[in-house]
Amino acid sequence: MPQFPEGFLWGAATAAHQIEGNNVNSNWWVHENEPGTTIVEPSGDAADSYHRYREDIALLAELGLNSYRFSIEWARIEPERGMLSRASVDHYRRMVDACHEFGLEPIVTLMHFTVPRWFEREGFWRASDAADLFARYTELALPVVESGVRYVCTINEPNIAAMLAGGEDAANLVAYGLPRPDLGVADALLESHRRSREVLSQVPGIKSGWTIATQAFEAADEPGAEEKRREIGYSAEDWYLENAAGDDFIGVQAYTRNIVGPEGIRPPADDVEKTLTGWEFFPPAAGIGVRAAWELSGHVPVMVTENGIATQDDSRRIEYTRGALEGLLECIDDGVTLLGYQHWSALDNYEWASGFAPTFGLIAWDRETFARTPKPSARWLGEVAKSNALT
Repeated sequence: MPQFPEGFLWGAATAAHQIEGNNVNSNWWVHENEPGTTIVEPSGDAADSYHRYREDIALLAELGLNSYRFSIEWARIEPERGMLSRASVDHYRRMVDACHEFGLEPIVTLMHFTVPRWFEREGFWRASDAADLFARYTELALPVVESGVRYVCTINEPNIAAMLAGGEDAANLVAYGLPRPDLGVADALLESHRRSREVLSQVPGIKSGWTIATQAFEAADEPGAEEKRREIGYSAEDWYLENAAGDDFIGVQAYTRNIVGPEGIRPPADDVEKTLTGWEFFPPAAGIGVRAAWELSGHVPVMVTENGIATQDDSRRIEYTRGALEGLLECIDDGVTLLGYQHWSALDNYEWASGFAPTFGLIAWDRETFARTPKPSARWLGEVAKSNALT
């Protein structure tokens, strides 16, 4: 059986706004509920994981995983500018403690797309003091991570955040037809990431990095396609991977590939299998993303911080994940330092503009009772984790 490295982090990932529920002070709550919104439904109670986190963590451990990537919510910790919610800091501190209680390594993300409504109102990432404010938030969050957390992701998918900051539809989060990123916002996100890392470096033992949505851009076999691929790939992905040089690790978030013609990114061909998000079923995406991150960052250690598919056919989730892990084993064999694999997602969750319809989770839950039900894919991945090998 092909073995993964000793100490490999097998886990699942979530984002606070997508599972906690009632994140009323965040900018996304505003957009979900404003008149004329294009978002298909509000997050509402979501999976009520704010109250049920112990159950969720215990279930991941019972399944056989050894880590859990979750995000903490800036809008809860600093609901108004300059106002600290000590109760919220303590809540997330208890999540870290629960991970250790049940034998999971906590991997904490500081910003997973959502920000306080006041931060967006006062300029968002275009504000002149955006990096100062994010550094201050990192200081407020230090009690969550300063004891018992080794890996901290500063900013989730800054390359997608740079696209969304211009007001683009969230349905484009990781898909064909990606909007052009705002390069000024990209610079602000990079400065915020570096300032956050400076704050985190005060704590001995913490390793920090950001997570990049890698998109497996592939040129069509046509004149001009390769040039267009390089043009799109640099501003949408490569620049962010290059700027991870010197970080402690880099997160790779891979789902599908994007075929690029001379005119730009094309939708998936009619004859390929597609997921509930309309993306091509393409398990090699993870390995392609890991190799790109390793090479462009100058051999910074890599962690797959998200990988999965939206499907109602759980057998396809298993097949997709198996294919992804096969690609990761090839990366390891070729000398890539790979720290772990965090499946997206632990729970079926709120998928932004698409609402609750795209089911990415290893664990289903009842919309009325919130009762959790692990899928066969969860038990399959747990067995892989326990054996640390792709059986």
